[in-house]
This record gives sequence, structure tokens and C-alpha cells, in this order.
Amino acid sequence: MSTAQDKSNPVKGTNLNRQMGLLGLAATGICSMIGASIHVVPFMIQRNVPGIGPYVLPAFLFAAVPAVLAAFAYIVLASAMPRAGGSYLYASRSLSPYLGFVASFSQWFGLSIVIGVVAYVIIPFLRDIASALYWNEVAQLLNTGSVRVILALIILWIFVLINIRGVKSYEKTVVPLMILMFVLGGIVIVAGLMFTQEDFASALMIKEGRTVPATIAKFNWNTFLSASALLFASFIGFDSIAQAGGEAKDPGRSLPRAIGIAIFSVSLFYILFTFSVYHAIPWSFVAQEAMNKDVTAPGLLSYILPAGWAVAIVLGAAVALTNDLPAMILSVSRLMFSWAEDGIFPKRLTAVHPKYHTPHLAIIACGAMASVGILGSHFAGDFFLGIDIMVTSMLVNFLLMCVSVLLLPKNNPALAAEIKVFKSRTIQQVLAITGTIALSCFLLIHIIKDVTAEVDAWYFHSTPVWIIVMIVASVIFFTQWNSLKKSGVDTKKIFSELPPE
Repeated sequence: MSTAQDKSNPVKGTNLNRQMGLLGLAATGICSMIGASIHVVPFMIQRNVPGIGPYVLPAFLFAAVPAVLAAFAYIVLASAMPRAGGSYLYASRSLSPYLGFVASFSQWFGLSIVIGVVAYVIIPFLRDIASALYWNEVAQLLNTGSVRVILALIILWIFVLINIRGVKSYEKTVVPLMILMFVLGGIVIVAGLMFTQEDFASALMIKEGRTVPATIAKFNWNTFLSASALLFASFIGFDSIAQAGGEAKDPGRSLPRAIGIAIFSVSLFYILFTFSVYHAIPWSFVAQEAMNKDVTAPGLLSYILPAGWAVAIVLGAAVALTNDLPAMILSVSRLMFSWAEDGIFPKRLTAVHPKYHTPHLAIIACGAMASVGILGSHFAGDFFLGIDIMVTSMLVNFLLMCVSVLLLPKNNPALAAEIKVFKSRTIQQVLAITGTIALSCFLLIHIIKDVTAEVDAWYFHSTPVWIIVMIVASVIFFTQWNSLKKSGVDTKKIFSELPPE
């Protein structure tokens, strides 16, 4: 290759192996989406959004609408650009390199911190399982701060190693975890449908001598929309499928299918799970308890279930939380890898392991950032800020994906011609415009809720912190961009084509 060719395309090839099948791709999205939050969020929302009352399930259904529209955008773009990098790659080729990088950088930052948060939060679930089994000494040990941090780091780096060891090792981990999560989650669904609210009222009277509070709820649009914006966070994660675009078999077909399978199956699971719990537990009791303490699905169902069932449900929550880790590590590491491929991040991160064919240095870098998330969660005592930043970042990313579908034919007709699904331009425009409007509204609701919240200091608001992260990303981008320009790299050519295989 000549010097001129080197400058126009600084990365010659990735050597990533296309070994991941449809099941592994779908499991990646499903495991990224379903976490232990399904055991908590639909019930604690009674405290976070007072007055939502019996309208939690409708709010969940409403929250799924923009998620499905965003999934449509990912499906279209993934069929045309089957490479590692997902949202970064799509936005950088459809809109601009700057928008692609800064938006995905905030996504990477938020998700990396959340990976650490997830690893840190797994330990209390293990403690609760030990307590339920009367392993009191083990439970006490797991409640020790230093032990919790050490175990969280060990769990994190085990999954880092699994990711490094290649696609086959990864699939052998996420697919069984996904199946186990659905089986254990199915216990909640069956249990909730087996019992009635009358059964619960009787059990409550016998165990605690209390009656279910009689409360009447009035529908309020502001309350409903606020709840939907919060519940929308539960649908974040299917985009991780797109990040594996460089390792998918038959990516033009498998990526869109996997995204569709993930969003449909997760939506159905969420709806059945939430419906079943509220079928057995009156919403008025959930709302009353949520105002006084943290409530979870296992805790609510413990009134009517034998102790062994409660252990299985807590174990299900622990598995759901654990399976977030390998999929999210894959997602954030491929973002870094894709940046480095385009020359706007250190090129050393494009290094591919000679045996396992994985971007091992990028995976290790993400593991290091997630370790910071573990330590931050421990010393700060509050991990919700990182989650809020992630929600803001993902809403922005989803919004950009819809805009990318609208502008790709104009800005990059060659790649637009590669779209293999939803080829009708009219359908693309209608769904993308609808998604843009819906996601803009959800983003506005989320920002207003954040900036108007009462907190102890300004930096507990996620919006200004997210803006600071965007500023840092801008500095990084323009520094690297100027470096590329000075070295004579043909940036127009790089960002109008897909990275080499």
C-alpha cells in the first residue's frame, strides 16, 4: 500500500472474526436490557412519581413506543453499516464525525460507570440470598465494605476476561445466563398469576394484622408522562447488538433480526412481570410501602409465597443483574475500538488479540473505567448519578439515530443504498420523524425532571455533569481531528465509508 493510501485510510483491517450468531446477538441485547431493576423500578416508581397509582402498566406500554421507534432506526442503520461501533458509526457516517463521537462518548462514559455500579450492586443480592438460606456469617461478611468492593472487582474482571477470550466464550456465558434469567423471572410471573389480591389481603392480616389501604387515584397527564420517562430507561440496552456488528455472522440480516427479537421479547417480559405482581399485590399497598421503605418484587411476594420461592426470586434478580456485565462490556469496548479505527482515539486500541481475535486493549480499558465506577459507588455512597447520565446519553443517541435515518440518503447516498430492511423511503420517514418527536419529548421531560429536582449540590444534577462530559469529548475530538488533518489524512474519505473488515 502506498503512503498516500496509508494517509487516506490509516487502519488497514481489524481481524475481528464474524463468529457471533443470531442467538448470541439477541442475548447481547436482552442481557443488556433486563437487569435487577425490573424487580424494583415498577414498584419504587410509586415513590419516585407519586400519584401514578394503578397506571404503572399503561406507563410501561407508553414508554415502549419511543423505544420501538428507536429500535426501528437501529434496525435500518445496522442493515446498511454492519461494523463494530453501532451508534457512533451510524451518526458519524450519516450526520457528522463530531456528533457521532461526542454523543457516543457520553454513552461510553455513562455505561462504563454503570458497569461498575452493576458489579457493586450484585453483592447485596448475594447477601440477601445468604440471609434467606440462614447463612448468617456469610451474609455478615458480604455486608463488609472492603469485601463488597473486592468481590465486585473480581466479578467485573472475570467478565472482562470472558470478553477477551473471544466470541465463543462470550456466547457460552450470555446465552445460559439469559435462559436462567427468563426461567427465574418466570417464577415471579407464575406466582403473581396464581394468587389474587384477596389472597394477599388475607395473608397481610394474618402476618401483620393490617388491612390493605383503600385509595382512589386520579389520572394526571404530567404524572403519567414523568413515569413513562422514568420507565423508558428499562428499554435501554438493545443498541449493544449494533456494537457487535464487526463480529456478527451475516450481519446485514442478523443484526436487524436480533434487535427486533430483543425489543419484542424484553417488552413482553416487562409487561408480564409487572402485570403479574400488580395482579397479586394491590397498588395502594405498594404505594404505601414505597413511601416508607424500599420495596422489591421478592419483598412484596414474600407475603404470599413460601420461603423457598422467595430465594429463587432473589436469585433471579441477581442473575438478571449479573448478565448485564458481559454484554455491556462488549458494547463499550467496541465503541472505543471504532473510535480508534477512525483515528479519533489512540490507534493502539485497535489492537486485536492474535489468538482470540478480540479488541483486548479496548476491553481492558473499559474494565479499568468500570473499576472506577465500583470505587466511586463505594466511597460516594450514591450511584444513581451515573445511571441518570446514562439515560440522558442514550436518549440523545436514540434521537440521533432517528435523525440519521432521515438524513442518510442525502448525506451518504452510497451507504443509504445498502439498507436491506424497511426499504420504503416513505415508511422510513414516517417512523423516523415520529421517533424524533417522541424521543425529543422524553428527553425534555427527563431534563426538566432533573434540573428541577431538589439536591444537595449542583453536581448531583445529571444534566450539567453530562454537559461537562460532552465538553471533554469535544476537546478530545478536535485535538485528534486537527492531528489527523495535519498528518494529511483524507478525513472526508474515512467518514464517508465503512471501516475495513
